Amino acid sequence: MKRRVFLSLATAISALGLAPARAEGAPRFTFPSIDGGAYDTADWRGRPVLVVNTASLCGFSGQLRDMQALHDSHGPRGLVVLAVPSDDFNQELGSAQEVSEYCQMEYGITLPMTDILHVAKGDVHPFYAWLRQETGFVPKWNFNKVLLGPQGEVLGQWGSFTSPGARQILQAADPFLG
Repeated sequence: MKRRVFLSLATAISALGLAPARAEGAPRFTFPSIDGGAYDTADWRGRPVLVVNTASLCGFSGQLRDMQALHDSHGPRGLVVLAVPSDDFNQELGSAQEVSEYCQMEYGITLPMTDILHVAKGDVHPFYAWLRQETGFVPKWNFNKVLLGPQGEVLGQWGSFTSPGARQILQAADPFLG
């Protein structure tokens, strides 16, 4: 009996050592850090980046623990895990300081975290506006995930029910990790 193996196009392209068929990567974005300063996506070029819109009071907030575990296990191999707190679904604490303190105390968060931003409603952050224009993806709830490739290209998007360490996310990121 013959066994068939099916690969996603991204996996096949990566396995062959080829870059995705895209002339340019994503534009450069900056995110305000929850602790002051800023994150510049240009600093992360060459590395995959998992961007997750978060909310401290959401029923999915336990995924912050999973995000930190992913940061600890795969960060040394090159994966960046970025938390983007948002109150677009009315489940975030009142200030960036409250969010930072809560996430550090409750989940031991040391991964990069932005200030509270709009991701789906109102004046959305330019990254999310670009994502909507580029792929049509708009977070429908908290803890939606977007994986960017080394040049900022979108490798995949997943909803709230998909864990940050889910097999499909790790498989998409793995070809780009050291």
